[in-house]
Amino acid sequence: MPEHRLLIITPVRNEAAHIERVARGLAEQTRRPEYWLVVDDGSDDETPQILHRLANELDFMHVVSTPPGFTAASNDRLKVAAAPRAFNYGLHTIDPRELSLFTHLGKLDGDIELRLDYFASLLAEFDRNPRLGIGGGVVLEERGGEWEPTSSAPEHVRGALKLYTRECFAAIGGVWERLGWDGIDEVTARMHGFETCSFDCAEALHHRHTGSADGRLRGHVRWGEAHWILHHGLPWTALRAAKVAWIRPRGVSGAAYLYGYLRAAVSRVPRVDVEGYRKFVRAEQYRRIAARLRGPSAPNGAVPSPGG
Repeated sequence: MPEHRLLIITPVRNEAAHIERVARGLAEQTRRPEYWLVVDDGSDDETPQILHRLANELDFMHVVSTPPGFTAASNDRLKVAAAPRAFNYGLHTIDPRELSLFTHLGKLDGDIELRLDYFASLLAEFDRNPRLGIGGGVVLEERGGEWEPTSSAPEHVRGALKLYTRECFAAIGGVWERLGWDGIDEVTARMHGFETCSFDCAEALHHRHTGSADGRLRGHVRWGEAHWILHHGLPWTALRAAKVAWIRPRGVSGAAYLYGYLRAAVSRVPRVDVEGYRKFVRAEQYRRIAARLRGPSAPNGAVPSPGG
C-alpha cells in the first residue's frame, strides 16, 4: 500500500458550538492526518480561544487567522464563497516545499464530526482506484433523534468534506472562490479524466443541517443560482426542482430552488467560463436523463450529477 501524507484545512467562523467535537473526531481517527490547519475567518465568539487551547493539546493541529478586512461582509457566507476564500488563504500560508510532500489534501467544515475510521476507509478507496481524484464520505444529519444519510448523487462529494489527490488538485487549478465551487471542481476533474465519488463506508455527522445557517429557503434559492452558474440545462433543472420540492417545507422548497435558477438567468449571473465545460455538463445530464427514462434496468454508467 502506498504511503500517504494527509493535509486537511478547516475554514471556520463562529464555530464555538461544534469545533471541539470536530477536533476530537480527528484526534481519535484510526488514521490521523499529518497536518490539520484551521483557518479562523474573523470569528467574534469563543472560537479563537477554543482553537488555541486545542492546538496546544494536539500536535498535528495548527491555527492561522485571516487578516483584518479579509472576512467577507455578507449575511450569506455561502453565496460569497467565504469558506473557499479562507481555505485558499490557509493553503497559501504553507511552505510550497512542505506542501509538495502531501499526497492528499482536503477541506473539512467546522461542524463535521468524522467517524473514527473515516480517513482509513476513504484512503483505502483511493488505493483501490488510481483514477479517483476527489472522494468523500456520506453526510449524516440528525432527524427525530436518529442520524440519517442526506441525499446526494454518488458522483457528488459534498463541499463540507472533500479530499483531493495532489495530482487532481493541481490539474483543476485548486478551489474556485465563487458560488458553486464544489460542483465546478468535480466537473473539471472529470474533464481531466479523474473520477469523483462519495462512499457509504466513510461516515460523517453534520451538526447543522445543510443550508440552514442562513435560512433553509434562502439556501434553496442559492442552490438554484449555483446550478445556473454550473450550466445546468433547463430540463435537468425542472427535474431537480421536482425533487427538491419534497424537502421541507414541501412544495415551497422546489419553488425557491427554481426561482434562484431563473433569477440568476434573468440577471445574467456570470457562468463558468472554461472551454468545453458547458458541453461536458450537458452531455452528462442528458445521458443521466436517458438512463432514468430507460428505468432501473439501465446499466450503471458513471453519469455524474455536477454539483449534486
